[in-house]
Amino acid sequence: MDIYIVNIKKGIHGSDTGAYDAEGRFVPQKLNEMFTKHSKTVPDAMTKDEVDEMVKANRDSMDVKGWLAASSEWNLLYKLAKDKDGYLRKKDVRGVYDGSLFYQLARKGNKD
Repeated sequence: MDIYIVNIKKGIHGSDTGAYDAEGRFVPQKLNEMFTKHSKTVPDAMTKDEVDEMVKANRDSMDVKGWLAASSEWNLLYKLAKDKDGYLRKKDVRGVYDGSLFYQLARKGNKD
């Protein structure tokens, strides 16, 4: 599954987090807002229930395809990046947006 950053704006949908602006530029403040609003158990991480709550809060009622896309994207991210305690860490979510997470996971996989 290739991700081309130059085309990232084509993946923006009405039910996403707003972490990319209309031109596809990462907006760090949106990442901070995401964790401020939805991280209730640990300040820099979300549980599966908190991720689900965030996805639900971002739903655009007129964007069913966007709901499905957001839910799929976040469920996949949670499965790939959760830590041993079941938390999705802010640094790992940021890694999705800046493109570094997949390199980190590959290095981790080579050590296990």
